[in-house]
Amino acid sequence: MIQDKYMNLKLSERGAIISIVTYLVLSALKLFVGLTMGSRALSADGFNNVTDIVASVAVLIGLRLSQRPADSDHPYGHWKSETIASLFASFVMMAVGIQVLFDGAKSVVAGHEETPDLVSAWIGLFCAAVMFAVYTYNKRLSIRTKSASVLAAAKDNLSDAWVSVGASVGIVGAQLHLPWLDSVVALLIGFLICKTAWDIFRESSYYLSDGFDDSTLNSFNQIVHSVAGVEGVRDIRGRKYGNNTVIDLVIVVNPDMGLREAHRISSHVETMLMDKYDVFEVHVHVEPNEPD
Repeated sequence: MIQDKYMNLKLSERGAIISIVTYLVLSALKLFVGLTMGSRALSADGFNNVTDIVASVAVLIGLRLSQRPADSDHPYGHWKSETIASLFASFVMMAVGIQVLFDGAKSVVAGHEETPDLVSAWIGLFCAAVMFAVYTYNKRLSIRTKSASVLAAAKDNLSDAWVSVGASVGIVGAQLHLPWLDSVVALLIGFLICKTAWDIFRESSYYLSDGFDDSTLNSFNQIVHSVAGVEGVRDIRGRKYGNNTVIDLVIVVNPDMGLREAHRISSHVETMLMDKYDVFEVHVHVEPNEPD
């Protein structure tokens, strides 16, 4: 099972590498066209893709660090490296998003009379199509590898595609004698960058602080109760190591039961959760079913 996890991490690197290469090409194209043809929206979109490069590189580094085996300093392994990398990426994205917001607000207040060339709109739509294709690939890859970080990257790809569509809309609006629309769209792009950064930060910090979904725990609780010989679940807790779920629980059994039989039941609980419900590790403590 552990070997499968490492193989999935290795396979997940493809999504990060494809995203990096795509963002490198598209950010250079958007910044060149946006700056030379006077489109603030397309330029903001280009800066957005620059932050995506940093985020994708951080995800790639995190994926590779996560593949390191457990050692004396990290007895539980390096699985959380991926989550730490995502947290770092959110800080970078937020900093750039605030800068784009500031520049967009300044442009709206000062006025932006320059009308971007219509070629900028076509460039934006072309980039949106490319990002939709990358999103589709990474979404399928995340399902195959069960990688939360690749799924997050796919969502970022999708938001970038819609940002490019929005930039094209702003450029077309400027062609229709609404030059302020380009600056307003740039402002909206800044908000979207900040929102994406906040979502990544919130999810990463949630798992790093050992947050775990209550409904998932309740589901596992019911599953354990269904095991023959388990008379109750006194305590159940969950946490995440990267994309891996770890469950700690205390079950109660018949106090007259022998040690060998109690061990068999606890092993059955562990095997069921790990094999059927993709739990990475299960730690079971057995107690006699007696009044407290």
